[in-house]
Amino acid sequence: MSVADPRRIVLFRHAKADWPEVTDHERPLADRGRKDAAEAGLRLVDSGIPLDLALCSTATRTRETWKLAVQEFPHRPKTVYEERIYEASPGELIAVLNETPDDVRNAVLIGHNPGVQGLVDVLAGAAEGDARQRMSGRGFPAAAFAILSFSGPWKALEPGAATLVDYWAPSD
Repeated sequence: MSVADPRRIVLFRHAKADWPEVTDHERPLADRGRKDAAEAGLRLVDSGIPLDLALCSTATRTRETWKLAVQEFPHRPKTVYEERIYEASPGELIAVLNETPDDVRNAVLIGHNPGVQGLVDVLAGAAEGDARQRMSGRGFPAAAFAILSFSGPWKALEPGAATLVDYWAPSD
């Protein structure tokens, strides 16, 4: 693949978490979160994007979200659990994505708000159709994801360089 070919980034917020007496990092998914994570996996499959790499926060709720979502995939991408995604700012998330090898065409990052939504806002210099309006109207609830497209090497990914091509959130 050439670095000029479009790449896709799926920015995926973890599903709804429970609030048991554990540290924030160890919070598991709530029942609703488990349902929404599986539904998000089906919607990602429906997008038709063959994912090559998953970058997932080490937090329990993100790992559980990804485990449930990826069960729906016909091909499981390589998964890397990355501590830096937990509580990361948009700039820190861009730094993680900039390290992606150029043989990876399409990647998903499973993380947390406000970083994930902030990253969509920072990267999306343009939007297709009504994707931005749908996202603005819903915010970025648990289990939501945005699909962005950009051209060039991963190390060149920077603010405004991508186009928001789709957005999905579970129904209330």
